[in-house]
Amino acid sequence: MMISTKGRYGLRLMIDLAKEGGERPVPVKEIAKRQNISEKYLEQIISPLSKAGLVKSVRGAQGGYILTKPADEITAGEILRAAEGSIAPVECCESGCDHSDGCVTIGLYKRIQDAVDSVVDSVTIADMLADVGITL
Repeated sequence: MMISTKGRYGLRLMIDLAKEGGERPVPVKEIAKRQNISEKYLEQIISPLSKAGLVKSVRGAQGGYILTKPADEITAGEILRAAEGSIAPVECCESGCDHSDGCVTIGLYKRIQDAVDSVVDSVTIADMLADVGITL
């Protein structure tokens, strides 16, 4: 499984917002500059994060985005699924396929999915920041 740029940038965007601590809404333009990511691309990524209820927009001159919950309550799995869609190693893990009944490899794929889910669903934004010595 490879995490696409949408997933990676989604994580970076959410970590950037977490560093602000919810003190003020952060404009996408600021995040784009700090993260060296196209503002237009970040706008495409923030939309599904907003639809997933992970961020909310604040309108106005001092507007921008803030996290909807504390950083220690938002997991990497939530962010990746919102940004990527599915993080299953193969499509048939989610929707099955024509060979599901006698598939010899589906058990392996499901174990891979369970292992990935276990990791990404147990690591929060706060954990990722703590890993590099940043506490909120």
